[in-house]
Amino acid sequence: MVASIADTLLDWYHSHARDLPWRARPGTPAPDPYRVWLSEVMLQQTTVAAVKSYFAAFTARWPTVSDLAAADEADVMAAWAGLGYYSRARNLVKAARAVAERGGFPDSEAALRELPGLGAYTAAAVAAIAFGRRAVVVDANVERVVARLFAIADPLPGARKTIRRRTDEITPQHRAGDFAQAMMDLGATVCTARDPRCLLCPLSDRCNGRREGDPARLPVKAPKKAKPQRKGIAWWVERDGSVWLVTREGTGMLGGMRALPDDGWSARADGKGGAGKGEILGAVRHGFTHFDLDLSVVRAAQPQGTGEWWPLDRLEEAGLPTLFAKAARLALAAKP
Repeated sequence: MVASIADTLLDWYHSHARDLPWRARPGTPAPDPYRVWLSEVMLQQTTVAAVKSYFAAFTARWPTVSDLAAADEADVMAAWAGLGYYSRARNLVKAARAVAERGGFPDSEAALRELPGLGAYTAAAVAAIAFGRRAVVVDANVERVVARLFAIADPLPGARKTIRRRTDEITPQHRAGDFAQAMMDLGATVCTARDPRCLLCPLSDRCNGRREGDPARLPVKAPKKAKPQRKGIAWWVERDGSVWLVTREGTGMLGGMRALPDDGWSARADGKGGAGKGEILGAVRHGFTHFDLDLSVVRAAQPQGTGEWWPLDRLEEAGLPTLFAKAARLALAAKP
């Protein structure tokens, strides 16, 4: 009898699973739901390599979901600095508090969806990996593997409904968590976006994309739209070995983060300007998901907005988001 796709892949996973700090080895008891959930939130739009050090720091400082629930949100935001997509960190605290209040993580996909910040993918991943529930888990790696396996040539995002249906068809009733992680690992290490390693793939003899001769063309992606270019100013106000920092409004871009005061730039519009009010130290460029920003750094004499004086020798502890960390490094390098 020919083994099912799931059986073949699980056999491969037993020997080829990546060793990741939030994982249990194949076939062993499920890992702590807190570690699964935390890793999945961190991994959204972020690489495994970038997440490892953040995951280690978070779990050392807040080893349980109850510890995270009791944390000061400002401390969590500071610890998150550099991972981007900061709404994830705000929802992380909200979800941890909801879990602590109910006495633990819910174990079903539907109940997990009710927690702040848990969308369809994260809820399915936690349900499958942490609780062994059968759930259809589709991330970018799984999407790529399934699109090639079944030669789904419709362009994204329209193809996602078909990809999900096909993933559902091959997801087993048992060991759904191992299966989901096996699919992720196959996409990350073998069925890669460029130059897929088909000769090493356990599913190569069943892959319609390979049979058609060009699996790397799948999944077909819609043309990227050009991102708008925005301009803004950040103010560097230094006094007696400290710099003036503000806390951005809790909602919106970089909400709740400490930052340099700025001139109100946004994804939709340039800042209000005002470069003539101080010495221009230079500019930094930063890419956001939907726009690029050229941020001029201007030395000013007076503090802007409501904030606090932060010691320069402890600036790394402020948890500045990457954009403002770049601006701070530029200003410090420009000191006379």
